[in-house]
Amino acid sequence: MQHFKTLSAYIDYLELPGPEHPMLSVFSATGDGFLPCPKESSPPITNDCYSISLKKVVKGDLNYGRTQYDFTNGALIFIAPRQVLQWDSSVVFEQKGFSINFHEDFIKGTELAHEIKKYGFFSYSVNEALHLSPKEERQIESIVQGIDIEYQNNQDEFSKDIIISQLSTLFKYANRFYERQFLNRKELSIDLLEQFNQKLRANFDSGQLAEKGIPSIEQLADQLSVSQRYLSDTLKKETGKTSTEHLQLYLIDEAKNILLNPNKSIAEVAYELGFEYPPYFSRLFKKKEGISPTAYREKYKMN
Repeated sequence: MQHFKTLSAYIDYLELPGPEHPMLSVFSATGDGFLPCPKESSPPITNDCYSISLKKVVKGDLNYGRTQYDFTNGALIFIAPRQVLQWDSSVVFEQKGFSINFHEDFIKGTELAHEIKKYGFFSYSVNEALHLSPKEERQIESIVQGIDIEYQNNQDEFSKDIIISQLSTLFKYANRFYERQFLNRKELSIDLLEQFNQKLRANFDSGQLAEKGIPSIEQLADQLSVSQRYLSDTLKKETGKTSTEHLQLYLIDEAKNILLNPNKSIAEVAYELGFEYPPYFSRLFKKKEGISPTAYREKYKMN
């Protein structure tokens, strides 16, 4: 499993032009012919970025988690940080469409950081791309054109807020179109990783973490009606990370957003996330992020 922590490393791997912004890349392909997929022999990869792409696969298979992604007719695909992506050596894309990639830190501390977690199309629970009508495609492309213009020409103090607002609009339209697409279909099956994350979100949103502490892997497995061993083995095989690592990643992701609230002390953040002792939280955060919670707060307060 290959993991990319920075946007530039991921963009380089995809063989796209270098990003104009350290946390944001916008690429439009309008030429004729085909766009080969990079890396003839691709291992499973993960990264710390969100991706939105409008592409058509001419040939080959692209796998998303444990399932094959269906976007052979040309459609939008949405990929969230740390989700597993893999393609075979024969994948070829039509050289038209666009690709927007942004590091998760680009939206930290914004309303979009909370909003984006509500959209099912950024999860493994939706393994089918969004198929657009010609009218819908024009609407999406119009929004992307606005993002691209801001990205290319106006890197000033207003750019980030404008681009985030445009991304929010894009996701609202995508959500409407997905509702249309799946209106008359049976509920899609949700794989174990998504169920695991849903349980964690439910525990956090209901205040259970603060009230009862961080659930054990055994407790989460019981909630999912599987054995602890099955949960751990399945997640490890699917993502390369253990169930404990996924639990820690979730807690760190939530911590990053809460830490940007200047009215909460580090101890209050730790208790809200279910840590009995704040030093445990601080040690885990520094181990995973390389800086202390206090340093993280100071760093992003200036951005």
